[in-house]
Amino acid sequence: MGMPPELFTVRHGERVLYDNPWVRLVKVDITPPDGNRFEHHVVRLQTVALMLVVDDQDRVLMLWRYRFAVDSWGWELPGGIVAVGESAMAAAVRETVEETGWEPSSVSRLGGFQPMPGMVDTPHELFLSRTTAQIGEPSDAEEAAVIRWVPLSEVRSLIDSGLVAGGGSLVALLRFLAGDLPEDAQ
Repeated sequence: MGMPPELFTVRHGERVLYDNPWVRLVKVDITPPDGNRFEHHVVRLQTVALMLVVDDQDRVLMLWRYRFAVDSWGWELPGGIVAVGESAMAAAVRETVEETGWEPSSVSRLGGFQPMPGMVDTPHELFLSRTTAQIGEPSDAEEAAVIRWVPLSEVRSLIDSGLVAGGGSLVALLRFLAGDLPEDAQ
């Protein structure tokens, strides 16, 4: 289904204001449908991959972490930045092992999303594993904080209390709780 041409925004290019391995700030030169051309700030971040691990006792592998950017503690799923040349699925598995010491297997993709597409470009890829094995201790002590198998029956109340931090964790958990899973994830 096509959109009428008058609804399209024209991108003329972009210029970099700040760039490092973690964050890039650009100004995008655009002309929106109203015809008034201007530059809009956009923050470009790397792709993030997260893993939802649910065991045979209906528990979710989660981390209790402090996030200084928002000065708060919250429960999160393991995950992190996808390295150059790495698949998002491999990154989600790697990050889970590094942060928890548990290695997921039989991984399936739950989906992907952009949490703030109006100003921030940060693709999030979500994965699910119902099979995992503890292969050691976390290798990234800074990221590990508290590792806990949280009963699925407690997840809704954690979300309602504002104790689940991060859009990726919320989207993956809510999708799982809704039961709307891709065929290979059921």
